[in-house]
Amino acid sequence: MQEWGFDFARLPMSYHSWSEPDPSRWLKMDEAQLQHVDQVVELGKKHGVHINLNLHRAPGYCVNPPKEPLDLWKDAAALDACAAHWAMFARRYKGLPNREVSFDLLNEPPDIPADTYVRVVKHLVAAIRTEDAQRLIIADGLRWGRDPVEGFVGLGIGQSTRGYDPMRVSHHKANWVNGSDKWAEPTWPLKEDDKPEWNKERLHRERIEPWKALERRGVGVHVGEWGTHNRTPHKVTLAWMRDQLELWKEAGWGWALWNLRGSFGVLDSGRADVAYEDFRGHKLDREMLKLLQQT
Repeated sequence: MQEWGFDFARLPMSYHSWSEPDPSRWLKMDEAQLQHVDQVVELGKKHGVHINLNLHRAPGYCVNPPKEPLDLWKDAAALDACAAHWAMFARRYKGLPNREVSFDLLNEPPDIPADTYVRVVKHLVAAIRTEDAQRLIIADGLRWGRDPVEGFVGLGIGQSTRGYDPMRVSHHKANWVNGSDKWAEPTWPLKEDDKPEWNKERLHRERIEPWKALERRGVGVHVGEWGTHNRTPHKVTLAWMRDQLELWKEAGWGWALWNLRGSFGVLDSGRADVAYEDFRGHKLDREMLKLLQQT
C-alpha cells in the first residue's frame, strides 16, 4: 500500500478474534490475540499508513450471519459489552496520535430508528472518551452506511458513507445478495426499466449532496467502503469507479476500497475478464490500480 501511494487502511475486526460468542464471556479478552491488532497498528506507523480500527462484528451486532445471541440495539448487556471493548482499545492506544489510529465504531447499522442508533453511539463515544478524550471517532451512516445521521452533529465525531450505488453495478451476482443472480448484466451508466438512469449526475445528487449538507454543519465525511464484485464486467467496473473517484475528489473526501485482496480488490479478485500481472505471488489488476492511483 505504501509503495502504491496509499495512506489509509480500514481494518474490519470481529470481537470473536479476542473474545467469545457466549455473552457470559464477552468481557474476557485474549491478550495474545489482541497483540495481532497491535502488530497492525505498528505496521501502519512503520509504513505511514493510517489504521482505522472497525468493529465489523461487535457484541450484539453484525451485518453478516450468524446472528448475535443478544441485540446491541435492545439489550443493555450487549451495549455495555461493546462499550467495554471500545474502552479497552482506547486504553490500549491512548497517546498514539490520530494521524496513526482512529476508531470506526460499528460496521453498517441496519434500518433502525435514528434515535436508537444515536443512543448506542453516544454510549460508545462516552466509553472511549473516558479513557482517551482525544481519539478520532467515526460512525457509519444509517441503513448500512448509506444515510447521514443528523443526531451526531455536535458530538465531535466523523461519519462514514458508502459507495455501492447502484447495487446492480457493485453487487452483480454477489451470492450474499438475494436475487442478484437474476439481474441483467450491468452497464455504466445504468438504465433500469422505467426508472431514472443511474449516472454520474445522479450519484452526485443522491449520494454526495446529502452528505455535503452534513459536512457544512461541521461533520467530517469519508467513504468507508466501496467497490465492485468480480462478476461485473471489468470495463463497466472501471467506468463506474472513475465517476465515483472523480466525485469524491471534487468533494474532498477520502475513501477505502473494499477490499485490497479479494473479489472487490486489486489483488486476487478472480475476475474472468482481466489480464492479471503476477505480483509477489498474487494476481494484480494493474488497470484498476492505475485508476485508483491517478484519480
